[in-house]
Amino acid sequence: MDLALTGEQQALWDLARDFIDREVVPHSREWDRREAVDRDIVGKLGAVGFLGMTIPEEYGGSGGDNLSYCLMMEELGRGDSAIRGIVSVSLGLVGKSIDKWGTEEQKRHWLPRISSGESLACFGLTEPDTGSDAGNLSTKAVREGDDYVITGSKMFITNGTWADVALVFARTGGPGAKGVSAFLVPTDAPGFEHREIKGKLGLRGQSTGELILDGVRVPASARLGDEGVGFKIAMTALDKGRMSVAAGCVGLAKGALEASVKYALERTQFGKPIAGYQLVQEMLADMAVNTDAARLLVWRVADLIERGLPFGTAASMAKLYASENAVTAANLAIQVFGGYGYLDEYPVAKYLRDARVMTLYEGTTQIQKLLIGRALTGINAFV
Repeated sequence: MDLALTGEQQALWDLARDFIDREVVPHSREWDRREAVDRDIVGKLGAVGFLGMTIPEEYGGSGGDNLSYCLMMEELGRGDSAIRGIVSVSLGLVGKSIDKWGTEEQKRHWLPRISSGESLACFGLTEPDTGSDAGNLSTKAVREGDDYVITGSKMFITNGTWADVALVFARTGGPGAKGVSAFLVPTDAPGFEHREIKGKLGLRGQSTGELILDGVRVPASARLGDEGVGFKIAMTALDKGRMSVAAGCVGLAKGALEASVKYALERTQFGKPIAGYQLVQEMLADMAVNTDAARLLVWRVADLIERGLPFGTAASMAKLYASENAVTAANLAIQVFGGYGYLDEYPVAKYLRDARVMTLYEGTTQIQKLLIGRALTGINAFV
């Protein structure tokens, strides 16, 4: 894409592409088939600096700006969305939240570990009965002296069976969003259990789990931010998380396009490559235009963040458009491949399966439309 990047940003983009082509792409199909990513990929991601991007170097991070972060996420999405999810959650949702809201002690304890890959983090917001209506979660944290005792469960948690620390959102006050607080809970604490979720349509290699907290005791120093600001912490994290998901969706669509162009030039029917047929070119053109448009929406979010401007609505627009385009692009790629696209010998079937969840998590397509509508009209359609 011919837009001006700094030399450092371009070098990072090149590094990310090389890393993915070397460490991820050759293994992606195997990981998908066995429903398990090799755990050693975490250390490799940490060693190359991907798990510490945008985190200050004084806390063990690798620094960098938000556009560089998006370039990395795009390549991770192109290579394997399961790997993108590991980074997006551990770093994007939890690491960045600690950097923004944490005490000096919390930052110095957790951020170097997360940035290096020594520790993985998960984001414990969604519950079995509470998805989009996150402000009404039922997990409780009861104050007992200098401690909190947390009881409840969380569902569909990325990194859930691998994480060393969980950012758990629990009710410390009355009903509604203002009664929610956030806690950094070590997953080896007594009473903390996890159960792996298998049989997923996509992201098969990614660790996804259910978390069960049965009277888990943590010190008050484990609380992230003040009491009652947990929902704000979660929503702030998800705003930036939507940028991350959108960037990964751009990469997924780009991967589908690249695979389709290559196949269309190699596959011959009726005496010539199928790339020479108008309707095939139409599908490729649609994929290219819409993917570039999605990328520009993502880059706008990164620019707004860097300039300290409001970005929530722009993030919803990017996530909405990029996730829906990822599904469309992957579906068109299967059409280009024909029957072979239905087999996992080629990457496009996995692209479609992985793309489908992008319209669901970190706010469904419908939730993004309501957020955008509220920004446009000033009317809250959630109540």
